[in-house]
Amino acid sequence: MTDASAPVTREYPDNALAQVMFGPHNANLDRIESRLGVALDARGNTISISGTAELAGEAAAVLDSLYDLARRQGHVETADVDSAMRMVGQVPDTAGELVIRTRKRHIAPRTPMQADYIRALDKSHLTFGLGPAGTGKTYMAVAKAVAMMIAGEVDRIILSRPAVEAGERLGFLPGDLKDKVDPYLRPLYDALYDMLPGDQVAKKLLAGEIEVAPLAFMRGRTLANSFIILDEAQNTTTMQMKMFLTRMGEHSRMAVTGDPSQTDLPPGVRSGLADAIDILDGMEGVSFIRFTDRDVVRHDLVTRIVRAYDKADRARRDKAAP
Repeated sequence: MTDASAPVTREYPDNALAQVMFGPHNANLDRIESRLGVALDARGNTISISGTAELAGEAAAVLDSLYDLARRQGHVETADVDSAMRMVGQVPDTAGELVIRTRKRHIAPRTPMQADYIRALDKSHLTFGLGPAGTGKTYMAVAKAVAMMIAGEVDRIILSRPAVEAGERLGFLPGDLKDKVDPYLRPLYDALYDMLPGDQVAKKLLAGEIEVAPLAFMRGRTLANSFIILDEAQNTTTMQMKMFLTRMGEHSRMAVTGDPSQTDLPPGVRSGLADAIDILDGMEGVSFIRFTDRDVVRHDLVTRIVRAYDKADRARRDKAAP
């Protein structure tokens, strides 16, 4: 390794927590070594970091962050290691202002863009979360909505998705209307049950404090004192998007999430999400957060899949270009 400086040493007070941070058979250290290009030598609760001054400093910051995480939650997962490496160099959130607190879990940003997203959800009346699957766009918006309800800042949560199959094919599904549309809304229910105990979710759904409904159910309503989320917004038409955005009432927040590069609309139908981006970008009170494959926080393979598809899409567009 070129330009190596003197090793950086870190000694952690609690040997047991240090072992948690290192991972089984030092797996977390191996991951940091391979990603950051440093050499780590762990002995008990002490670790020596060899590499360039810059990389050794980054590795030390990652280790300090993971030790603090082990102290707070008692375990360190692979995703936590990746998150710590992505967040290195960012201003630490020492006051915990970016942590979204719900009844069942606390959600902290795992990438710099997620940190920007939480800030946008805090300050803007309308926030667009744009980008590929696995970046936490919808999950964090639901968490923010639940946190605001717990704090008494909103009275209701409205979660919606367009059911692009809501025509003929949906009619062939068994059951009543709720049975037919619930499969489209399942990811939103899943996020809710991650944030609140099941009995509280059921109680709030029954009382109408939380509503999970297809986009078509939003027509003609004015939603005040609410946190309103539209998921999979790339599958809205331009008229549906305009209808949704104009439902906002007094003291309400909206989050619109979707991937502009993926749409299930019929050929030739313009996406309402793409239209809204063109019309509203730069408007006061509206924030646009654009995630990339670097913000995917699912399994490593998901990131590689997203990149592979993006590469294939670019190749097809280049081939089709005159």
